[in-house]
Amino acid sequence: MKTLKLAVIGKDVSKSQSPQIHNFIAQKTGNKISYERISIAEDRFENEIEKLLGTYDGFNVTIPYKLSVIPHLNEIVGDAKTFGAVNTVCPHSRKGYNTDGLGFMLMLEVEGVDVKDKTVLLLGAGGAGRSVAKKLSDGGARVFIYDKNYQNAKAVADEFDGITVLENLDNKPYYAIINATGVGMHKTEGISPIGADLINLCEVAVDLIYVPPVSKFLEIANGLGKKIVNGEQMLFYQAYYSQCIYFGKNADAKQAKILYTQYKEEL
Repeated sequence: MKTLKLAVIGKDVSKSQSPQIHNFIAQKTGNKISYERISIAEDRFENEIEKLLGTYDGFNVTIPYKLSVIPHLNEIVGDAKTFGAVNTVCPHSRKGYNTDGLGFMLMLEVEGVDVKDKTVLLLGAGGAGRSVAKKLSDGGARVFIYDKNYQNAKAVADEFDGITVLENLDNKPYYAIINATGVGMHKTEGISPIGADLINLCEVAVDLIYVPPVSKFLEIANGLGKKIVNGEQMLFYQAYYSQCIYFGKNADAKQAKILYTQYKEEL
């Protein structure tokens, strides 16, 4: 079997767990890979992306390039087409995919978070936010989306059914609040995107951030006795689905769950 040359690309992936996760999945499933972290400054992205497309067998895309990569691809398929955001690229075919939504919903299932007929506040309308918004709506949630850039949030609400855009954040009760903004990691570590008064009105707090393991947002929620979920499982599951795409294998949610359990046991 050929060893695939893979990587994760983003503005700052210095702390990304993707190499560790992908290498673990490959080892357990008999795939052969090498996996790198590649941080690219925003003013260098257009110059660097074509080089990457000619060098790698596959790469995962994270903040803030899930939309920026699209013009460099021949086709976006499946959820990537629905969401208008890409997190998985196959350079040889120049096809873009999105496994974020699958990973997110499997994480909620494993954590026992049932959004059907519940109100959910989603913070952030970027690539991850778009994916999450659509999957939540498909799962029967009543989604309220807020982004500091109102037009970004409005675009998501206009495109997908079951989503209401908010101009301002008021202290109203929600079943779950989900942070898809990125606030709380890297240079914003120690900052919560919202205050304790609003967090106190939810039952479940979900942060797509996984470094640090407990963001300020989750720390506040935990202190208020709320159920908290960080993004590590989503990261693991979306990586599993991505690797299945790279190797042309059929994904199996049951296998993904077993692999994650093994991963946590071996850490």
